[in-house]
Amino acid sequence: MPNSSILVIDDSPTILKVVELVLTKAGYRVRTAPDGEDGIRKAMESRPDLILLDFVMPRLNGYQVCRALADSVDLRDVPVVLMSAKGDQVGERFVKVMGIVDYITKPFSPEAITAVVEHTLARSRGPVEGGAASTTGEESTDSIATDEQTHSGKPEQRITAALGEVREAMRRALSEHGGDGTAADCFEAVFDDETLARILAPYVAELERSSPTAALEGHLGRVPIAEVLGLLREQRQSGVLSVARHADDLGTVPSGTHIEVFWKAGRIELAMGEGLSDDFLIGRYLVEQGAISRQDFDLFLSSRGDQRGTRPIGEQMVRLNYVSESELKQALGRQSAERIYELLRWPSGRFSFRATRELPPLAVDAALALDLDLLLVEGFRRIDEWHLIEREIDDFDAVFLRNEEAVQHIGKARLTREELQVLDLVTGKNSVKDIVRMSRMSSFDVSKLLYRLLSIKLVRRKVAPVAV
Repeated sequence: MPNSSILVIDDSPTILKVVELVLTKAGYRVRTAPDGEDGIRKAMESRPDLILLDFVMPRLNGYQVCRALADSVDLRDVPVVLMSAKGDQVGERFVKVMGIVDYITKPFSPEAITAVVEHTLARSRGPVEGGAASTTGEESTDSIATDEQTHSGKPEQRITAALGEVREAMRRALSEHGGDGTAADCFEAVFDDETLARILAPYVAELERSSPTAALEGHLGRVPIAEVLGLLREQRQSGVLSVARHADDLGTVPSGTHIEVFWKAGRIELAMGEGLSDDFLIGRYLVEQGAISRQDFDLFLSSRGDQRGTRPIGEQMVRLNYVSESELKQALGRQSAERIYELLRWPSGRFSFRATRELPPLAVDAALALDLDLLLVEGFRRIDEWHLIEREIDDFDAVFLRNEEAVQHIGKARLTREELQVLDLVTGKNSVKDIVRMSRMSSFDVSKLLYRLLSIKLVRRKVAPVAV
């Protein structure tokens, strides 16, 4: 619960820093200790409401710290959550032993550690409604969409995932209830019809959305995507437009690239994608609009470790108070618009539209209501620029060199900040792909800036040596 005191004991400076940042942003008062001895000392100086404890540490391991806490009248009732790395010989057999009430496996996501802390503090203060929190270091699966992986899996896979969640939830429930009645009684007590319906609802909805035959489908080579978009707008359609494309010669569109556009009454609520380059990810837009610094965003990403979870990154950041809902919505608007611009320049691919009354929660929450006319005007302007750019930059593996004499003659003071940023990355070794990745700009923006620098002869294309 907010304003509660948390003591984090871990010999990893990175874990200490990340957990302190995450929990402080969530409203907790956090102190840290680099080893067991210092942790016990700080706990005795000021009794915490909860202790997050590493299992393997020098100068008293997690088990020894728990024994010391159990010997203290003032500290024996402090709940302890054990943090262990994968492969450590810890788990449920340590839970409810010497103050350990839960455990979480490293690496864990910010959302996972926050959820475990919230659940543990609430449980220590009394009964909790809504079931148990995850104790495995994995995030809750009450959302089926990730940041770049949304609603494109087969319904059968969704249902399988749902059953896996039910089994995992049942295992946790049985473990917590222990010997209180038979396993069947325990299951019925925890998983009544309402609870099971809530768990399965997202997956059932996904199956219902995916079942109907596509109302409209075809090839982009025969029907331009702009005409498809215009038709859906004119007919005020609601549903999901899916467009899949093969790789292109430039390497800007990798194999398996897929974009989904969610419609409501002829307006675009959200555009999601798979296989697009990293410059289409939500972090770039949040950083560019000043919602979060690049350093804080990188720290957030590193704190997630391998636990990508099932909640979109943007939703996680809002829940953890990294960004506001309005800032996220603004970023989603720019992200969706640029995905539409990208879609407009695809000359080939296959599209299908499924009419549906109910959109997935992610699209419902976004509710961007983007104006197609504005998107088409900007999109076609970019296409015209792309045609010019591609005459000079026809390969994203191409490498460019600086014309140092021209740079000295013109002077860097006459260049924009973005031009200077790209110019500094033209080293004779970095490809266009490398510059996009290192600058964290969009492929379009980097190509446009390189084209501009080429036009005023500040850079030139590096010519590969001719084989003899």
